[in-house]
Amino acid sequence: MSESNTKTNLLGMSPQTLGDFFESIGEKRFRSTQVLKWIHQFGVDNFDDMTNISKALRAKLTDVAEIREPEVVMQKTSKDGTRKWVIKTEGGSSVEMVLIPDGDRKTLCVSSQVGCSLDCSFCSTGKQGFNRNLTAAEIIGQVRIAIKSYGPFDPSGDRRVTNVVLMGMGEPLMNFNNVVEAVKLMMEDNAYGLSKRRVTLSTAGVVPALDKLGDETDVSLAVSLHAPNDELRDQLVPINRRYPINELIDACNRYLGKLNDKRVATVEYTLIAGINDQPEHARQLVKLLRRLPSKLNLIPFNPFPNSGYDRPSDEAIDAFKQIMLRGNILTTVRRTRGDDVDAACGQLVGQVQDRTRRSEKYIPVQQVSPDASTQTPLQ
Repeated sequence: MSESNTKTNLLGMSPQTLGDFFESIGEKRFRSTQVLKWIHQFGVDNFDDMTNISKALRAKLTDVAEIREPEVVMQKTSKDGTRKWVIKTEGGSSVEMVLIPDGDRKTLCVSSQVGCSLDCSFCSTGKQGFNRNLTAAEIIGQVRIAIKSYGPFDPSGDRRVTNVVLMGMGEPLMNFNNVVEAVKLMMEDNAYGLSKRRVTLSTAGVVPALDKLGDETDVSLAVSLHAPNDELRDQLVPINRRYPINELIDACNRYLGKLNDKRVATVEYTLIAGINDQPEHARQLVKLLRRLPSKLNLIPFNPFPNSGYDRPSDEAIDAFKQIMLRGNILTTVRRTRGDDVDAACGQLVGQVQDRTRRSEKYIPVQQVSPDASTQTPLQ
């Protein structure tokens, strides 16, 4: 075992966990706040640079702890300014993270797992299989990497990351503890200080974990829906077979009910030509979303090799949007960003040493009629 692997990595520790660590080494809890600021507000990696703590404590920390980010193995910048990083995780697999600049807004899309076990049929990530959950340090490390890409940390300067969305590789709620630890750091005043409205967790619908989430954090919620009925969603998003749409909508309402403000859920709906983009699908979706305080984000399908799917025409996308708007559903169409460097939604793949032994065969979903009454889900 290397010396590094015998030390405790402090990077992913929330204030509570870091306080517990300091007590475990015989130090006062308040020291954790000092170290937290050095790590996340000043971007320090070396304990010797933490000038407001004693030399003795710095020496102790050097012996037992470290501040270690994932290794960046590749960075690409799209012609539209979107940045994509490939980072190496423990065990040799790689994941991807994306920063999307839009004026003063800089949104970082972070990954939570190495691959994904949900196998949504329209997502390239799911076709890579699944290796493991990312640690809290590997998740929050993506935020530090993005900030440091602009140069040395400057706590008094402009925000280099204004929004974080857990919409990268993986299902965040299937890595519950590490994700919660990381989002607490994102919103911690002594760390990154992001507003709860600027940190969004996206889930495909792990209902028990969603119920638990509301007891741990008040992060904003996005729901990967992608279909207006169970028969179609069973095929596009297989976890729906375990937690059907009605159960998911009820869980979302329970989560929103725990918040102390008027926030709504963001519903994500990937439009796939001839699959879920028909007028009747839109009308079904209007009826469904009247049950949930929400706004709708339409995402034109971003192609990847062997998917078997196509992007709808601009006319079909607009027709779907207009039906939603006439139904009084606040609706936007997500502009495709970073597709020239495979950084668009659904295109993130990394390099996954698959532990699920999933077949490499790609099986596109059958076309399902809007009422889906005579279709049989893929098994």
